[in-house]
Amino acid sequence: MNILQPIHPSSFSEFHLRHHDTHQHHSVTALSHVTSQKLNNNNRARKRKADEDADTGMLISPTNSPLAFSPISIVRPQKKIKASNTSGHSLSINRLLETLDASSLRTVLQTICERHPDVSSEVVSLAPRPSVQAAVEVLSGYQEKLRAAFPYGGNSGSDYAFNRVKQYLTNLINAVTEFTPHYLPPSEEQTAISLSYLDFATKIIHELPEWDSISNQHYKENAYDEITRAWVLVISEASKRGGGFQIHAGGWDQILTKHNEQSRGRMEVAIRALGSNIGWIGMGSEYGSTRNQLLNGVPRSALAPVIVRQY
Repeated sequence: MNILQPIHPSSFSEFHLRHHDTHQHHSVTALSHVTSQKLNNNNRARKRKADEDADTGMLISPTNSPLAFSPISIVRPQKKIKASNTSGHSLSINRLLETLDASSLRTVLQTICERHPDVSSEVVSLAPRPSVQAAVEVLSGYQEKLRAAFPYGGNSGSDYAFNRVKQYLTNLINAVTEFTPHYLPPSEEQTAISLSYLDFATKIIHELPEWDSISNQHYKENAYDEITRAWVLVISEASKRGGGFQIHAGGWDQILTKHNEQSRGRMEVAIRALGSNIGWIGMGSEYGSTRNQLLNGVPRSALAPVIVRQY
Protein backbone atom coordinates (compact mmCIF):
# COMPACT_ATOMS: atom_id res chain seq x y z
CA MET A 1 0.00 0.00 0.00
CA ASN A 2 1.35 3.09 -1.15
CA ILE A 3 1.10 5.82 1.25
CA LEU A 4 1.66 9.28 -0.10
CA GLN A 5 3.55 11.20 2.35
CA PRO A 6 2.94 14.90 2.02
CA ILE A 7 5.81 17.16 1.74
CA HIS A 8 6.32 18.86 5.01
CA PRO A 9 5.86 22.53 4.80
CA SER A 10 8.91 23.09 6.83
CA SER A 11 10.94 21.25 4.22
CA PHE A 12 9.58 23.49 1.49
CA SER A 13 10.23 26.55 3.48
CA GLU A 14 13.69 25.36 4.25
CA PHE A 15 14.30 24.73 0.57
CA HIS A 16 12.96 28.07 -0.32
CA LEU A 17 14.99 29.76 2.34
CA ARG A 18 18.08 27.88 1.33
CA HIS A 19 17.50 28.85 -2.26
CA HIS A 20 16.86 32.46 -1.28
CA ASP A 21 19.88 32.55 0.96
CA THR A 22 22.01 31.12 -1.78
CA HIS A 23 20.69 33.68 -4.26
CA GLN A 24 21.17 36.52 -1.77
CA HIS A 25 24.65 35.31 -1.02
CA HIS A 26 25.50 35.33 -4.69
CA SER A 27 24.00 38.83 -5.07
CA VAL A 28 25.97 40.20 -2.15
CA THR A 29 29.09 38.56 -3.42
CA ALA A 30 28.54 40.03 -6.89
CA LEU A 31 27.80 43.47 -5.47
CA SER A 32 30.87 43.32 -3.29
CA HIS A 33 32.92 42.27 -6.28
CA VAL A 34 31.57 45.15 -8.40
CA THR A 35 32.16 47.65 -5.62
CA SER A 36 35.68 46.40 -5.14
CA GLN A 37 36.35 46.74 -8.85
CA LYS A 38 35.02 50.30 -8.86
CA LEU A 39 37.19 51.23 -5.92
CA ASN A 40 40.21 49.68 -7.58
CA ASN A 41 39.43 51.49 -10.83
CA ASN A 42 39.03 54.81 -8.97
CA ASN A 43 42.29 54.29 -7.13
CA ARG A 44 44.09 53.46 -10.36
CA ALA A 45 42.55 56.53 -12.07
CA ARG A 46 43.61 58.81 -9.23
CA LYS A 47 47.08 57.30 -9.20
CA ARG A 48 47.39 57.70 -12.97
CA LYS A 49 46.19 61.35 -12.78
CA ALA A 50 48.62 62.09 -9.99
CA ASP A 51 51.46 60.62 -12.04
CA GLU A 52 50.44 62.69 -15.05
CA ASP A 53 50.24 65.87 -12.95
CA ALA A 54 53.66 65.17 -11.56
CA ASP A 55 55.10 64.66 -15.02
CA THR A 56 53.44 67.84 -16.29
CA GLY A 57 54.75 69.82 -13.33
CA MET A 58 58.24 68.65 -14.06
CA LEU A 59 57.94 69.80 -17.66
CA ILE A 60 56.59 73.23 -16.74
CA SER A 61 58.72 73.98 -13.74
CA PRO A 62 62.17 72.44 -13.69
CA THR A 63 62.41 73.25 -10.01
CA ASN A 64 59.85 70.51 -9.32
CA SER A 65 62.14 67.95 -10.93
CA PRO A 66 63.94 65.69 -8.56
CA LEU A 67 67.13 66.72 -10.32
CA ALA A 68 66.55 70.38 -9.57
CA PHE A 69 67.91 71.89 -6.42
CA SER A 70 66.19 74.55 -4.38
CA PRO A 71 68.08 77.87 -4.22
CA ILE A 72 69.43 79.03 -0.94
CA SER A 73 67.35 81.93 0.28
CA ILE A 74 69.33 84.74 1.84
CA VAL A 75 67.55 86.34 4.71
CA ARG A 76 68.44 90.01 4.83
CA PRO A 77 67.92 92.04 7.92
CA GLN A 78 64.94 94.33 7.58
CA LYS A 79 65.36 97.97 8.46
CA LYS A 80 63.05 99.23 11.04
CA ILE A 81 60.85 102.00 9.64
CA LYS A 82 60.85 104.88 12.01
CA ALA A 83 57.61 106.64 12.62
CA SER A 84 57.74 110.00 10.82
CA ASN A 85 55.90 113.21 11.52
CA THR A 86 55.25 113.99 7.82
CA SER A 87 52.45 116.47 7.31
CA GLY A 88 51.43 119.14 4.81
CA HIS A 89 52.65 122.68 5.20
CA SER A 90 52.83 125.87 3.15
CA LEU A 91 55.77 126.80 0.89
CA SER A 92 58.71 128.77 2.19
CA ILE A 93 58.86 132.41 1.13
CA ASN A 94 61.73 131.70 -1.29
CA ARG A 95 59.85 128.93 -3.11
CA LEU A 96 56.66 130.94 -3.13
CA LEU A 97 58.34 133.93 -4.75
CA GLU A 98 59.78 131.64 -7.43
CA THR A 99 56.26 130.78 -8.57
CA LEU A 100 55.09 134.39 -8.98
CA ASP A 101 55.19 136.13 -12.33
CA ALA A 102 56.05 139.82 -12.66
CA SER A 103 52.45 140.98 -12.46
CA SER A 104 51.64 138.92 -9.36
CA LEU A 105 54.85 140.02 -7.65
CA ARG A 106 54.06 143.69 -8.32
CA THR A 107 50.59 143.23 -6.85
CA VAL A 108 51.99 141.63 -3.71
CA LEU A 109 54.62 144.36 -3.24
CA GLN A 110 52.11 147.14 -3.84
CA THR A 111 49.73 145.66 -1.28
CA ILE A 112 52.53 145.32 1.29
CA CYS A 113 53.68 148.91 0.72
CA GLU A 114 50.12 150.20 1.07
CA ARG A 115 49.59 148.33 4.34
CA HIS A 116 53.06 149.16 5.68
CA PRO A 117 54.23 152.58 4.37
CA ASP A 118 57.59 152.22 6.10
CA VAL A 119 58.38 149.30 3.82
CA SER A 120 58.16 151.50 0.71
CA SER A 121 61.45 153.28 1.41
CA GLU A 122 63.18 149.95 1.96
CA VAL A 123 61.85 148.59 -1.34
CA VAL A 124 63.12 151.70 -3.13
CA SER A 125 66.56 151.33 -1.58
CA LEU A 126 66.84 147.63 -2.41
CA ALA A 127 65.38 147.66 -5.93
CA PRO A 128 67.86 148.19 -8.78
CA ARG A 129 67.71 151.57 -10.45
CA PRO A 130 65.48 151.36 -13.56
CA SER A 131 67.28 151.94 -16.82
CA VAL A 132 65.98 154.02 -19.71
CA GLN A 133 65.21 150.81 -21.58
CA ALA A 134 63.05 149.61 -18.68
CA ALA A 135 61.03 152.83 -18.80
CA VAL A 136 60.76 152.55 -22.59
CA GLU A 137 59.25 149.07 -22.30
CA VAL A 138 56.69 150.17 -19.72
CA LEU A 139 55.66 153.30 -21.64
CA SER A 140 55.49 151.34 -24.89
CA GLY A 141 53.07 148.96 -23.23
CA TYR A 142 50.75 151.83 -22.28
CA GLN A 143 51.07 153.24 -25.78
CA GLU A 144 50.04 149.94 -27.39
CA LYS A 145 46.98 149.71 -25.15
CA LEU A 146 45.97 153.24 -26.20
CA ARG A 147 46.26 152.37 -29.88
CA ALA A 148 44.28 149.17 -29.47
CA ALA A 149 41.45 151.02 -27.72
CA PHE A 150 40.62 153.27 -30.69
CA PRO A 151 37.41 152.37 -32.55
CA TYR A 152 37.72 151.10 -36.11
CA GLY A 153 36.97 153.69 -38.75
CA GLY A 154 35.47 157.10 -38.19
CA ASN A 155 37.14 160.28 -36.96
CA SER A 156 39.98 159.46 -34.58
CA GLY A 157 39.82 162.98 -33.09
CA SER A 158 36.10 162.97 -32.32
CA ASP A 159 34.53 163.11 -28.88
CA TYR A 160 33.31 159.54 -29.35
CA ALA A 161 36.85 158.30 -29.95
CA PHE A 162 38.11 160.35 -26.99
CA ASN A 163 35.58 158.79 -24.64
CA ARG A 164 36.55 155.33 -25.86
CA VAL A 165 40.26 155.83 -25.15
CA LYS A 166 40.22 158.38 -22.32
CA GLN A 167 41.26 155.92 -19.62
CA TYR A 168 44.15 154.56 -21.69
CA LEU A 169 45.18 158.09 -22.67
CA THR A 170 45.37 159.27 -19.06
CA ASN A 171 47.23 156.11 -18.04
CA LEU A 172 49.92 156.81 -20.64
CA ILE A 173 50.25 160.51 -19.83
CA ASN A 174 50.37 159.83 -16.08
CA ALA A 175 53.09 157.22 -16.62
CA VAL A 176 55.21 159.69 -18.61
CA THR A 177 54.65 162.36 -15.96
CA GLU A 178 55.72 160.04 -13.14
CA PHE A 179 58.72 158.51 -14.92
CA THR A 180 60.20 161.83 -16.06
CA PRO A 181 61.42 163.22 -12.69
CA HIS A 182 63.38 160.03 -12.08
CA TYR A 183 65.63 160.80 -15.07
CA LEU A 184 66.17 164.48 -14.26
CA PRO A 185 68.91 166.03 -12.11
CA PRO A 186 69.68 165.73 -9.29
CA SER A 187 68.07 162.25 -9.31
CA GLU A 188 70.02 161.43 -12.49
CA GLU A 189 73.52 162.87 -12.70
CA GLN A 190 74.45 161.66 -16.19
CA THR A 191 73.27 164.08 -18.86
CA ALA A 192 73.30 161.43 -21.60
CA ILE A 193 70.83 159.26 -19.68
CA SER A 194 68.52 162.21 -19.04
CA LEU A 195 68.55 163.24 -22.70
CA SER A 196 67.97 159.67 -23.90
CA TYR A 197 64.85 159.38 -21.79
CA LEU A 198 63.56 162.82 -22.82
CA ASP A 199 64.05 161.96 -26.48
CA PHE A 200 61.85 158.86 -26.19
CA ALA A 201 59.24 160.52 -23.98
CA THR A 202 58.95 163.43 -26.42
CA LYS A 203 58.33 160.99 -29.29
CA ILE A 204 55.44 159.48 -27.33
CA ILE A 205 53.89 162.92 -26.87
CA HIS A 206 54.25 163.62 -30.59
CA GLU A 207 52.18 160.50 -31.29
CA LEU A 208 49.33 161.44 -28.97
CA PRO A 209 46.16 162.07 -31.00
CA GLU A 210 45.09 165.56 -31.97
CA TRP A 211 41.55 166.10 -30.68
CA ASP A 212 38.88 168.21 -32.31
CA SER A 213 37.64 169.55 -28.99
CA ILE A 214 39.78 172.13 -27.16
CA SER A 215 38.82 170.60 -23.82
CA ASN A 216 40.18 167.25 -24.97
CA GLN A 217 43.25 168.75 -26.61
CA HIS A 218 44.56 170.17 -23.33
CA TYR A 219 45.85 166.69 -22.39
CA LYS A 220 48.42 166.86 -25.16
CA GLU A 221 49.18 170.55 -24.59
CA ASN A 222 49.93 169.95 -20.93
CA ALA A 223 52.14 167.00 -21.82
CA TYR A 224 54.21 169.23 -24.13
CA ASP A 225 54.55 171.86 -21.40
CA GLU A 226 55.87 169.33 -18.88
CA ILE A 227 58.34 167.68 -21.23
CA THR A 228 59.61 171.10 -22.38
CA ARG A 229 60.34 172.13 -18.79
CA ALA A 230 62.25 168.87 -18.36
CA TRP A 231 64.42 169.69 -21.39
CA VAL A 232 65.12 173.16 -19.98
CA LEU A 233 66.26 171.70 -16.65
CA VAL A 234 68.64 169.20 -18.25
CA ILE A 235 70.10 171.87 -20.57
CA SER A 236 70.61 174.24 -17.66
CA GLU A 237 72.42 171.62 -15.56
CA ALA A 238 74.49 170.43 -18.53
CA SER A 239 75.70 173.98 -19.21
CA LYS A 240 77.22 174.03 -15.72
CA ARG A 241 79.41 171.02 -16.52
CA GLY A 242 81.90 171.68 -19.31
CA GLY A 243 79.90 174.41 -20.99
CA GLY A 244 77.41 171.92 -22.41
CA PHE A 245 79.91 170.15 -24.65
CA GLN A 246 78.11 166.84 -24.13
CA ILE A 247 74.93 168.25 -25.64
CA HIS A 248 76.74 169.36 -28.79
CA ALA A 249 78.95 166.27 -29.01
CA GLY A 250 75.90 164.02 -28.97
CA GLY A 251 74.01 166.15 -31.45
CA TRP A 252 71.27 166.78 -28.91
CA ASP A 253 70.88 170.37 -30.00
CA GLN A 254 69.84 169.19 -33.45
CA ILE A 255 67.57 166.52 -31.99
CA LEU A 256 65.82 169.13 -29.86
CA THR A 257 65.40 171.39 -32.88
CA LYS A 258 63.65 168.58 -34.76
CA HIS A 259 61.39 167.91 -31.78
CA ASN A 260 60.37 171.56 -31.75
CA GLU A 261 59.56 171.46 -35.44
CA GLN A 262 57.48 168.29 -35.03
CA SER A 263 55.61 169.85 -32.12
CA ARG A 264 54.79 172.87 -34.31
CA GLY A 265 56.73 175.26 -32.09
CA ARG A 266 55.33 174.04 -28.77
CA MET A 267 58.87 173.41 -27.46
CA GLU A 268 60.27 176.85 -28.35
CA VAL A 269 61.07 177.50 -24.69
CA ALA A 270 63.58 174.64 -24.70
CA ILE A 271 65.21 176.01 -27.86
CA ARG A 272 65.62 179.40 -26.17
CA ALA A 273 67.12 177.73 -23.10
CA LEU A 274 69.64 176.00 -25.32
CA GLY A 275 70.63 179.33 -26.91
CA SER A 276 70.87 181.23 -23.62
CA ASN A 277 72.73 178.58 -21.63
CA ILE A 278 75.06 177.24 -24.30
CA GLY A 279 74.80 179.97 -26.95
CA TRP A 280 75.87 177.97 -30.03
CA ILE A 281 72.51 177.11 -31.46
CA GLY A 282 72.05 178.02 -35.14
CA MET A 283 75.69 179.08 -35.71
CA GLY A 284 76.01 177.15 -38.98
CA SER A 285 79.55 176.51 -40.26
CA GLU A 286 81.05 179.12 -37.95
CA TYR A 287 79.66 177.24 -34.95
CA GLY A 288 80.84 173.91 -36.33
CA SER A 289 84.40 175.17 -36.78
CA THR A 290 84.56 176.58 -33.26
CA ARG A 291 83.03 173.45 -31.80
CA ASN A 292 85.56 171.21 -33.50
CA GLN A 293 88.47 173.36 -32.30
CA LEU A 294 87.27 173.18 -28.72
CA LEU A 295 86.77 169.43 -28.89
CA ASN A 296 90.30 169.08 -30.30
CA GLY A 297 91.82 170.90 -27.34
CA VAL A 298 92.41 174.40 -28.79
CA PRO A 299 92.49 176.93 -25.90
CA ARG A 300 89.71 179.50 -25.75
CA SER A 301 92.16 182.43 -26.03
CA ALA A 302 93.21 181.26 -29.49
CA LEU A 303 89.64 181.17 -30.80
CA ALA A 304 88.08 183.97 -32.80
CA PRO A 305 85.30 185.81 -30.98
CA VAL A 306 81.88 184.29 -31.47
CA ILE A 307 78.71 186.32 -31.49
CA VAL A 308 76.04 184.57 -29.45
CA ARG A 309 72.56 184.77 -30.84
CA GLN A 310 69.88 185.08 -28.23
CA TYR A 311 66.28 184.00 -28.77
